[in-house]
Amino acid sequence: MNTESRLCRKALTSLTDHLLSPAWRDPDIGIVHLGIGNFHRAHQAIYTEEAVAGAGGEWGICGVTLQGDVAKRDALAAQEGLYSVVERGPDAERVTVVRILREVLALPYDRAALFARLADPRVRIVSLTVTEKGYCRDGKTGDVDFGHPDIIHDLAHPAEPKTVPGILVAALRERRDNPFTVLSCDNLMHNGAALRQVTCSFANAIDPALGEWIATAVAFPSTMVDRIVPATSDSDRVSAATALAHADALPVPCEPFRQWVIEDCFPAGRPEWELAGAQLVSDVAPFELAKLRMLNGTHSALAYLSMLAGFETIDAAIREPDMHRLIHSMMTYEIIPTLAMPASFDTLAYRDALLSRYANPALKHRCAQIAMDGSQKIPQRLLGAIATRIEAGQPFARLALAIAAWMVFLRGHADDGSHYEIKDPLADRLTSLVAAAGPLPEKRLNALLSMREIFPAELAENLVFQHAVTDALVAIGHGARSAIAQYAR
Repeated sequence: MNTESRLCRKALTSLTDHLLSPAWRDPDIGIVHLGIGNFHRAHQAIYTEEAVAGAGGEWGICGVTLQGDVAKRDALAAQEGLYSVVERGPDAERVTVVRILREVLALPYDRAALFARLADPRVRIVSLTVTEKGYCRDGKTGDVDFGHPDIIHDLAHPAEPKTVPGILVAALRERRDNPFTVLSCDNLMHNGAALRQVTCSFANAIDPALGEWIATAVAFPSTMVDRIVPATSDSDRVSAATALAHADALPVPCEPFRQWVIEDCFPAGRPEWELAGAQLVSDVAPFELAKLRMLNGTHSALAYLSMLAGFETIDAAIREPDMHRLIHSMMTYEIIPTLAMPASFDTLAYRDALLSRYANPALKHRCAQIAMDGSQKIPQRLLGAIATRIEAGQPFARLALAIAAWMVFLRGHADDGSHYEIKDPLADRLTSLVAAAGPLPEKRLNALLSMREIFPAELAENLVFQHAVTDALVAIGHGARSAIAQYAR
């Protein structure tokens, strides 16, 4: 594809078979989204476009990259905000062009434009997909991490913030007469409440009155989001270009399944997302916990075991009979009993749907991608379920195997000797501890359990937990595939 055939608005007249709805009027911007990555573009953006197509409303999206990614900004701008979603099922592929993205900004280069947009009363929602580390959150207190270098910068220079808490507080300070709703869409339990606490603690450090006002006047609804969205590859670009006859620099691959559960608390209004299949509820917590433990927890277990065993993608791993039995049993016997779901929610059907989604050969969801940022993910995804099992006096050997796999994963190489990079906010400390501890399971365990950012003292000092993880470390010492087979029984 040459530059003249790049995806653009003029091309839409020939792409009606690839649009979510043929009837369309470009809406004004009503949502600013921080963290314009693949997940948002394959999830909330599609829900929003379908809602606007069905019910109207000025809910166009201004997407913001917070990492100074001008390449992404410029590529999307060159395509007039258009991009395609490559939806891959086991037997079919569908390419759809999304039109809801009206503007893309990149910090710090577009700071003035961003704050002008956030000050606009027509912006009624600021949403986020920045991952947990983007919150700059103290894992012990839940407040903002006042020792984080970017938070230190933002407190000293509140008009030039780098962080999410700094941006939100600076923007809300100017919106006291008509605050926007702050909508977290990250994989974090009680994400709305978590973001409220981070934001308010930051605001209190600048102006206690402002912090009190944010705590009482600004809505922070919680959400639960679900869709498998791998990183974009060259094959995705080829698929998009072949289907559209126009080049798309930033197509987004994803699975057909999607889910969005939203706490219905939007004082300033919202798109009619329910028309697109979103569930608007009064309490997101049960759905959050089911997804966090059943999907995210087993995803992490799969990722770390697979990195050691030499499986590159989730579908390849789950096709192995022992791995399938292990994950099936982990959900059935160790995770589902920790949940308290509404009667209408069929946990066994959800389990089976997850296993089918994992086996989708079209996605090629890389285990290395899921394995990133384990220090941030493990406490929420795995340790909560383990603590519940311990409290109930119930076994959790398979969950302990997942923790042990992460601990061994930190050595930086698979069983066959092939090396991989440890991508984690605490990578330097983690790898140093593992290197100093050496190969002995007990030493490795004690070194990593000392990290209170990951393991709370009550769990780290629990002998039942220690013994279960030690046993799993010993098993993995004989090879990850052998351990998988042993624990799948």
